[in-house]
Parts: sequence; structure tokens; C-alpha cells
Amino acid sequence: MGRNPQPLNIGIGYGDIMSGKITSGLMSSLTDNWATPIEVFNELNKEFGFTLDVCASKDNHKCDRYFTVEDDGLKQVWDGVNWMNPPYGDVIPKWVKKAYETAKAGYTVVGLVPARTDTAWFQDYCMAAHEIRFIRGRLKFGGAKTSAPFPSAIIVWRPGERESQGYKYGKTLNLLRRETAGT
Repeated sequence: MGRNPQPLNIGIGYGDIMSGKITSGLMSSLTDNWATPIEVFNELNKEFGFTLDVCASKDNHKCDRYFTVEDDGLKQVWDGVNWMNPPYGDVIPKWVKKAYETAKAGYTVVGLVPARTDTAWFQDYCMAAHEIRFIRGRLKFGGAKTSAPFPSAIIVWRPGERESQGYKYGKTLNLLRRETAGT
């Protein structure tokens, strides 16, 4: 008691990861693009019927309509029922803010995001969503041999104001589901 613990500095750098001294699964990813696991998308698509993939490439799009990096989905109008698996780097706050604003404009957005509940973007925009579904376990993204080094959540932004919070267990993807009353 009364001690001020010092941060642990283990002295690991990018060179250590690249030389193989450190297992990459222990560290953050070297990429921010994670292709949506098809079984996750298919299960959610049965429920929502997505019409637009707002963060895609020509090789990994999940909907007939999609925006690529060249299209810059952040500058486009999102309409219909939107699927979002954003880049997981420093730009993610912009994507979740756009999802939140799109719901306020009258359209549904369902997003797959890292469950980083300690971040401002998660607290400001994801906690304001109609549903948060925490995924049990770690996902394997787009053909990866190992699971992601982070937990994931499905966030559902729907049109209209969120009235109240409540928790209930749902069967979809073994998720903990938080919904508002009446949805």
C-alpha cells in the first residue's frame, strides 16, 4: 500500500518482432485491415439483410454495393442497411462516428470492431448504439491461421434514439447482447 507501481518496460521493438524473437501474437497487429470472417457476416446478414459494405476492397466485399479505399467510404452517403468492418488503426474513431451519425440520419449500421471499451471512440459512439454484442473468444479474420490478438464486438446502430439499457444473453454467435427496451 502507498506504493506507486512503475510501468513494465520489456524493451520489445519492431525489429524484435520482425526478426522472430517475439511471437507476433503477443503484440499488436502490423496491419489494420482485417477481412471479415465469412461465418460472422453470413449469420448477421441473415438477420439484417445488408445492402452496402462501407469498408471493402474488390477482393473482400460482402455486398454487391461497396466502397473501397479509393471511394473513401467516410466521404460517401451510407444508406440502406450497412455493414462495416473498418480499418482497426488510428482512423477507427472516424468510422464509428460516421456509423453513429448514419443511424441518426435514419439508416442502420452494423459494425465489427475491436472491443476496446477503454477508448474514447468506444465509449462515445459504441456505447451510444442500440446493441453491443460481445463475441465470446477471439475471431480468426480472413484466412488467418491464428485468432486475432484482441477481442471483438458487434455494434448495432439503428435509427432513432436509444431509450434505456438492459442486458440479455443472445444465441447469435455466442454473444452477450445489450438491447434497448422494445427493439
